[in-house]
Amino acid sequence: MAAVGVHHPKEDAEFDFVLAHVDGPVLAYFWGVWAAACKDLEPVIKDVARAYAGRVAVVRTDIVRCPGATARYGVLGAPTFVLVLDGEAVATTTEATDGAGVRAFLDARLRPVGDS
Repeated sequence: MAAVGVHHPKEDAEFDFVLAHVDGPVLAYFWGVWAAACKDLEPVIKDVARAYAGRVAVVRTDIVRCPGATARYGVLGAPTFVLVLDGEAVATTTEATDGAGVRAFLDARLRPVGDS
């Protein structure tokens, strides 16, 4: 699993590098600097990365700087969350607009701690 914290790729190649080196699921958070909802989610993303460390890696992906990843996962706006496993999207939501929503999205899809 990747280091605790939020990865901030600056381009598609860096996004792909992070995904290639993470063993397990990745929460790709697609955001836009212009979107007020994304600004409100910044502290939430950091908290989620800490709370789910060891269970999911978090990648904050700028939809302008990473257009290939944005297109690959069918992202049409910000904020969008995509749960990625082995390079494939396994779940997507645009409805997680606060901490409870992001946690509910993850909790419904990740194994509980201690399960194999």
